Amino acid sequence: MSSQHPERRQVTVRRAPKFASFMGLGALIGFIAALIVAYSGPGDPTLTRESVLGFFTVVFALPGVLLGALLALLLDWISVRRARQATAERTHDDDTA
Repeated sequence: MSSQHPERRQVTVRRAPKFASFMGLGALIGFIAALIVAYSGPGDPTLTRESVLGFFTVVFALPGVLLGALLALLLDWISVRRARQATAERTHDDDTA
């Protein structure tokens, strides 16, 4: 038998960013910057374009990941400040007829 009064609880409602998405986007932007640097400049006979791309990918992608994580932290901090309280009510679906 179900009770007459549904269970109620105070909850915090906020929108939180997904850190992995921001970090992945930062790495992607870093890789695109590395592509531009590696293939737009004059060629060096001692280095291949692929080795230059690999170097600049590390140089640009790691800070891109860091900046993406910092942006996600900032947005998370803002979402905590904008969080609102709400009342949640548990309901039971009894479809066992």
